[in-house]
Amino acid sequence: MDRAWGSKPGGGAASRQNEAIDRRERLRRLALETINLANDPYLFKNHLGTYECTVCATLHNNEGNYLAHTQGKRHQINLAMRAAKEAKDAPAKPQPLPHKRKVVSVRRTVKIGKPGYKVTKQYDPELKQRCILFQIQYPEIEDNLKPRHRFMSSYEQKVQPYDKRYQYLLFAAEPYETIYFKVPSTEIDKSSPKFFSHWDQDSKMFTFQVCFKINNKAQFTVGANGLPPQPPPPPPMANGFWDIPPPPPPGNM
Repeated sequence: MDRAWGSKPGGGAASRQNEAIDRRERLRRLALETINLANDPYLFKNHLGTYECTVCATLHNNEGNYLAHTQGKRHQINLAMRAAKEAKDAPAKPQPLPHKRKVVSVRRTVKIGKPGYKVTKQYDPELKQRCILFQIQYPEIEDNLKPRHRFMSSYEQKVQPYDKRYQYLLFAAEPYETIYFKVPSTEIDKSSPKFFSHWDQDSKMFTFQVCFKINNKAQFTVGANGLPPQPPPPPPMANGFWDIPPPPPPGNM
């Protein structure tokens, strides 16, 4: 069994002072094995070869003495006080900005004017059905782009006074201006082949046909003699076409 440090062979137990010195020495050796002093920001070796603790402003003869100091109560209190002061003086951590929705930029192109177009109004005397054929020319349309069309009710537009008897049919293709036509607000017959659109890439011609459903309300009414009344005569014709109000000049709807 190893004798205590400083005790004489065959003598009694070491004094309390010697035990404290022995304990500090064992702690020093243990700390040197587990702690890397190179990463200690508070250890400073001066020109005299002694070690300074920048937190407590104390001097130490060797690294072991400094390590024993770091395990003491005074050093731990000073570390806690310094950490609290740095946290108080540090600027407030910036809060993350709220998530903003990505706004899609509106594509702006230089308009080159209105496209050329041809409108053919047709009337089927057997079915008593009215149709309109639109042929719009887009020779300078952008590459890999197809014309688009849309129906707009009268109350959606702000150009002309509201009239529930009519709706608007719009055609758009960059870089041309959007054009529109004023057509009756009758329900559209979307059955094939009466309702169709076709884009000819070679001739740059967009063809669109729209037909209106037949109004059959008269067959459900009864005349004075108890028989269904005769259907009304067809609308006035001009050169074989159905006479409708001419389309308004193109503009912004």
